[in-house]
Amino acid sequence: QVQLVESGGGLVQAGGSLSLSCAASGRTFSSYAMGWFRQAPGKEREFVTAINWSDGNTYYLGSVQGRFTISRANAKNAVNLQMNSLKPEDTAVYYCAARSGRGNPWIANEYDYWGQGTQVTVSS
Repeated sequence: QVQLVESGGGLVQAGGSLSLSCAASGRTFSSYAMGWFRQAPGKEREFVTAINWSDGNTYYLGSVQGRFTISRANAKNAVNLQMNSLKPEDTAVYYCAARSGRGNPWIANEYDYWGQGTQVTVSS
């Protein structure tokens, strides 16, 4: 059983920053990539960002480009998300995900493992 555990998140004022972390535990596995999705109330889950371990390529949702940065953490199968210049529209539950194969980084169904989610709330 593989578990992804997120940490970080919370409440911040618009323009502020938050950092999220995600680490895998349980059964050993090799991930090709990890990423973050988010889901706001009443909306579908959407892609935020992802990073490929093999080539270091990163992918970002257009609205977070330049404000969010995904990076590999020190531990294997662990990833960080630095969120700056946060906006009220960034408010959502943020989910960490891991993908075993190449797949499409933008598509949620391509990911094999998911965290429980962590709440990010940005007040105006």
